[in-house]
Amino acid sequence: MIHLDVLNHTALTMYKISSLTSSSLRILRPSNNKIAKQRLPTKPSSAINNPQLQAFNTSSQQLNAMISFTSVIPSSSSTCDLYLTRNRPIFRYHQRAFRCSASPSSNQIQFDLKTYWKTLITEINQKLDEAIPVKYPDQIYESMRYSVLDKAAKRAPPIMFIASAELFGVPRRAAFPTACALEMVHAASLIHDDLPYMDDDFTRRGRPTNHAIYGEDMAILAGDALFPLGFQHIVTYTPTDIIPESRILRVISEFARAVGSTGMAAGQFLDLTNGNKNLEFVQEKKFGEMAECSAACGGLLAGADDEEVARLRRYGRTVGVLYQMVDDVLKAKEMKGEGKKNREKMSYVSVNGVDKALKMIEELKTKAKKELDGFDKYGYEKVAPLYSFVDYAVHRGFVVVDNQDDVSDAREAASL
Repeated sequence: MIHLDVLNHTALTMYKISSLTSSSLRILRPSNNKIAKQRLPTKPSSAINNPQLQAFNTSSQQLNAMISFTSVIPSSSSTCDLYLTRNRPIFRYHQRAFRCSASPSSNQIQFDLKTYWKTLITEINQKLDEAIPVKYPDQIYESMRYSVLDKAAKRAPPIMFIASAELFGVPRRAAFPTACALEMVHAASLIHDDLPYMDDDFTRRGRPTNHAIYGEDMAILAGDALFPLGFQHIVTYTPTDIIPESRILRVISEFARAVGSTGMAAGQFLDLTNGNKNLEFVQEKKFGEMAECSAACGGLLAGADDEEVARLRRYGRTVGVLYQMVDDVLKAKEMKGEGKKNREKMSYVSVNGVDKALKMIEELKTKAKKELDGFDKYGYEKVAPLYSFVDYAVHRGFVVVDNQDDVSDAREAASL
């Protein structure tokens, strides 16, 4: 959808659109929500070359409105040009061309997420290796490196963060310290989640968990060490000639919020204590919080405005919950197909069933993409990764890392 703000529109105005497919003109009056429409002369599946549109005359009534050209797809490029043809004061800037674009959808965007993701994984893995050298006492660093440098890790939090930061033009050199910190914090949370008195897991990504190798005491210490190391890494290595210290402080504050008593810790606690009574809250905090922090920190580091950060926050939270819900559906189908008794932990699927979960997956997918509406003003190529993450969360269209779980997920998710 092409959005163009119209301020105090009091005149009959002419403009032309180039290279558009069929559409209609809508003027929304916020006061009474009435919608007026004018159809364009169209031919199915054919582009219209330079059609003339006449805006609605609002007489003496002042109108703060938004004109939307719905379902518009440029016929030959990712953008179209909107020109004033009369000297009428309806735009902030008079007598100039306005470049606008349709909000992208998964069907319109051709983006190679696989190459983007794998390239970033290589760079992030190298920087994480450099960030945690083995020092004295050796064993705690080896324990930290065991979890952080796991080659089966998809690096989803740092990659979502980088995509969010690059949306606003942050160079990767300035983004990598926070990206590494996100993976450190993510690894720390998984180390603690796997402990016997938490989720009691002995395998993760096809290999033994940290405490199964190094013992519970060392696993606790490794997790405890990774949290502050992440904060320190941001402060030490983020270039302040590019990123002001005030933004760095906001990023660290976001980290603290995400892992604290109102974030992942709250979700884990409720998951351990009859969490089915607060299922939505548990899902958002335990599974959505890390993605929410990742997406929001990209905007915070870039100095995005509060509304943009809020939308990225909602986007990330939704994608995090969506990804986990798809995982739960795939696991439930696998258990059923193998005739095994379902021993899965409390989840949306275990409480509501697969059919309701599939319906919720579609709703979450739509909700996540809706939060990205308007970000295409920064360029299609910059918002494309964020849109593509949503589709990947559902369909797992490629293997990110070469491990059996990822291969199986990609195969099973193709049918969703």
